[in-house]
Amino acid sequence: MKRYKWMVLFISILIVSAWLYRGNTIIETTALTIQSDHIPESFDGFKIAQVSDLHNAVFGKDNHKLIEALENAEPDLIVVTGDVIDSRRTDVDVAYRFFEAAKSIAPVYYVTGNHEARLDVYATFESRIEDIGIHVLRNTSIELTKNNETVTLTGVDDPLFQQALSEEATMINQLGRALPEESNYTILLSHRPEHFSLYEQAGVDLVFSGHAHGGQVRLPFIGGLIAPHQGWLPQYTSGKYAKDETTMVVSRGLGNSLFPIRVNNPPELIVVTLEHSGE
Repeated sequence: MKRYKWMVLFISILIVSAWLYRGNTIIETTALTIQSDHIPESFDGFKIAQVSDLHNAVFGKDNHKLIEALENAEPDLIVVTGDVIDSRRTDVDVAYRFFEAAKSIAPVYYVTGNHEARLDVYATFESRIEDIGIHVLRNTSIELTKNNETVTLTGVDDPLFQQALSEEATMINQLGRALPEESNYTILLSHRPEHFSLYEQAGVDLVFSGHAHGGQVRLPFIGGLIAPHQGWLPQYTSGKYAKDETTMVVSRGLGNSLFPIRVNNPPELIVVTLEHSGE
């Protein structure tokens, strides 16, 4: 009986270990559709792949599994929403190799996260990825054009870059500087989902965010357990959130930082398809 109990315990440990390993190394691609009559007809079917919170993670040699997932998605645009590196165990070469490969798939636009804000060599890092061909959006907007129709793509820094003001005041200031006075459909890249109400007040149509790591541990029927700057049982951890005319997409991210294990929370690549819903 004792031997049987030890065998059951051993097998249980193996099963749980395999489940955790798979849940931390297999990339899950999540397909979402965003419908709006504000989306120009020329952008109907436009696909945006979101990579967030890589934190130096490597999925296969030179991240070939992540690159393969991006290739399979066939995006028109790739957005990277911060924390591509980790300030606690910095390995910028992982990011450089990822960016080199990703830019051959589609144009890549990047905004900073809180880990970049803590990085002493960030200025060198930014210069290097711009040389690679990555578009860095730091409190600025650009226009994406198809068939003479445009959408506005805006990116804001993580508020940790400006520590003189509160995070909320910093974000309000940055949104005011970055967003044009008049625009068509507006897409915002911002690392922090907890400022959703500010994005909605600014009149943004679609937000791509990350930072919450899916709540790290996802509980059935409850969702994420804990997230940075949101605490226990956070409100914004995964998927779509909508208020009035604003929709926010929050990625569970790909890597880990302080807590090294995800539970019931696989690494995620998000692929959003825009859909013009007007007549």
